[in-house]
Amino acid sequence: MKRPLIVLAIAVGLLLSYLLAWPVPIEPEAWQAPENRGLTGLFVQNDALSNAKAFGLGVFEGPEDVALGGDGALYATTSDGSVIRIGPASDTITKFASVDGRPLGIEANSDGELFIANAYVGIQKISRDGSVSNLLTSIDGVPLVYADDLAVGADGTIYFSEASTKFGAEAWGGSYTASLLDIMEHGGHGRIIAFDPGSGDVRVIIDGLNFANGVALSEDQRFLLVAETGSYRILKHWLQGPDAGTTEVLIDNLPGFPDNINSGSDGRFWVGFVAPRNAMLDGLSDKPFLRKLVQRLPAWARPRARPSSHVIAISGDGEVLANLQDPDATYPLMTGVCETSERLYLTRLFGQQLPYVEKNVLIRQ
Repeated sequence: MKRPLIVLAIAVGLLLSYLLAWPVPIEPEAWQAPENRGLTGLFVQNDALSNAKAFGLGVFEGPEDVALGGDGALYATTSDGSVIRIGPASDTITKFASVDGRPLGIEANSDGELFIANAYVGIQKISRDGSVSNLLTSIDGVPLVYADDLAVGADGTIYFSEASTKFGAEAWGGSYTASLLDIMEHGGHGRIIAFDPGSGDVRVIIDGLNFANGVALSEDQRFLLVAETGSYRILKHWLQGPDAGTTEVLIDNLPGFPDNINSGSDGRFWVGFVAPRNAMLDGLSDKPFLRKLVQRLPAWARPRARPSSHVIAISGDGEVLANLQDPDATYPLMTGVCETSERLYLTRLFGQQLPYVEKNVLIRQ
């Protein structure tokens, strides 16, 4: 009888040693997650997206962001490193350019050029003929490791997020895996950068963010909105006026992880929640030792994104203008919205379809 007990004791000892001491890539920081109010109040559950339609993207997958080009077509970033063109009349899908890596944020300027935040490469430009050039791949000799989203100013300045300077998307096997690590650590590795392609000037304008994500400019260029995914909030950074250079919290304690922010019509900003908040992650926010222990568990036992379909529109003052959901999450992991004159196109982290809804009956004017 002693031998089985000895074997069991050794097994238990090895398991405890693993859970307590096995190296993991994160060094969690303690913080206090705000109490999750869930889908209540301004975010009360509804089925406004339940009747969303979608068209297939063929072999292309993961339309993480979409921009409306000057030619009236839509341009989407996809997981195989392509930027695809979706024809304005017949929804025909063609490959417009190959940027390699994992393109995420995409913006178009008035000249018909496209700008890409490529998580593996940095900031890129696609000319009207589909040719690709790298605009910024490093800062002071240090490579960008997780360019995420961007907005292009009227003067050509590119404001972009580097989601994490520690957990690079390519180094950790993809943007999703890297995001989970950064959010679990909550170490403030994200930043917002202003880049002038003409002069080459690069400035870090916000630092210490917990997974810096969506970026959008106000129509008058006076301020920038930023999604700080790991802290469930939207920040407002003033570019002009008496408060220029300062950052304030515009809206916090959101019910999910905010992803992209896209400018819409009439001063609206669209925000996608890639997933609802996770009770385990919130409960462990002030317990860094336990978060490190959880990181040693199998992937299926660690916090991860749960399927949901939820987007909102807000004003530049933080007022919630629209709250659109699909409780059945027919098209899950929505990252944001591209608004056109007739439709809201719903971007996604995964999947081979691009959903859309007719906007005329959804938006509260």
